[in-house]
Amino acid sequence: LSDILNSLMVKCPAQECNEEVSLEKYNHHVSSHKESKEALVHINKGGRPRQHLLSLTRRAQKHRLRELKIQVKEFADKEEGGDVKSVCLTLFLLALRARNEHRQADELEAIMQGRGSGLQPAVCLAIRVNTFLSCSQYHKMYRTVKAITGRQIFQPLHALRNAEKVLLPGYHPFEWQPPLKNVSSRTDVGIIDGLSGLASSVDEYPVDTIAKRFRYDSALVSALMDMEEDILEGMRSQDLDDYLNGPFTVVVKESCDGMGDVSEKHGSGPAVPEKAVRFSFTVMRITIEHGSQNVKVFEEPKPNSELCCKPLCLMLADESDHETLTAILSPLIAEREAMKGSELILEMGGIPRTFKFIFRGTGYDEKLVREVEGLEASGSVYICTLCDATRLKP
Repeated sequence: LSDILNSLMVKCPAQECNEEVSLEKYNHHVSSHKESKEALVHINKGGRPRQHLLSLTRRAQKHRLRELKIQVKEFADKEEGGDVKSVCLTLFLLALRARNEHRQADELEAIMQGRGSGLQPAVCLAIRVNTFLSCSQYHKMYRTVKAITGRQIFQPLHALRNAEKVLLPGYHPFEWQPPLKNVSSRTDVGIIDGLSGLASSVDEYPVDTIAKRFRYDSALVSALMDMEEDILEGMRSQDLDDYLNGPFTVVVKESCDGMGDVSEKHGSGPAVPEKAVRFSFTVMRITIEHGSQNVKVFEEPKPNSELCCKPLCLMLADESDHETLTAILSPLIAEREAMKGSELILEMGGIPRTFKFIFRGTGYDEKLVREVEGLEASGSVYICTLCDATRLKP
């Protein structure tokens, strides 16, 4: 068969050459027409046709691009200090821009600048909190969006937890003048046992419950730092200089209420009381002494909203259990009393500022007031659960 093929006569395609030669001698004849490109005829040497680069395996892609890789590396070593990655990413970015594929180019540019193509963890955390999504609901949304779009627009839960650490108490340093009585001067205090600080003796009421809380002063610092932009913006809106260091007066509304039945009916964990109680606070108003008057720089527009209510202590107990509530909350009340006679020094906007606190207990519900304070609902001096208005001074 090869003899028959080699004996076939082929006409030379070069101009001014109509010579016919056998296929066996064709290559030798074409070499005499090196100056003429028209003499080149593609001859299938056998094997598979050349596949598209993106359809090849990684190993084949590396083999195909070997020469280009060597050239890029030489350029990177010479011009970019050996940064091959930035050279390749920039080449890709230029190629996308040249083809008007700007959306992909923007995403690539965001990745190159370290921003990523998705939302920041802190933004995702804000979305989860403001839409009242539980962790499981957020995770379901995260998986669904990732599966449908093929892109990680939302960040996974562990990234949100890391972002949350900045917002939790125990992150910002602060100081009290004079130092708080019977309270540690450490500022890196996060979640602690709700029963810590409780002096127990044989004769006292036995407290058999689970409670978790923040230290009161640390939680107040965290709340103020969350409001840093609002406070500075409030000062600017009142034509006050940003560098004023106070003293600021902060009015805090305290709240305490039962959360109802929270027992796990089908769980196999430890037996716990069926009800829970939450003690929390809201920063209602912040004023600053300027000259001879107090200027208001912040006021909570929605004082009854869950978004401005800061949980301070969560306990598994019944709100009617007066003894247990008193025992658990007594360390908190002691910390609050210590803060009344001291001033907080906290760096905000790069300047140490001074804060004084006024506490109003207007967020207790009527049943709790009757139980703890011994007052009838109609006998309370407060007439509003949203502010500190009383019958004596509306």
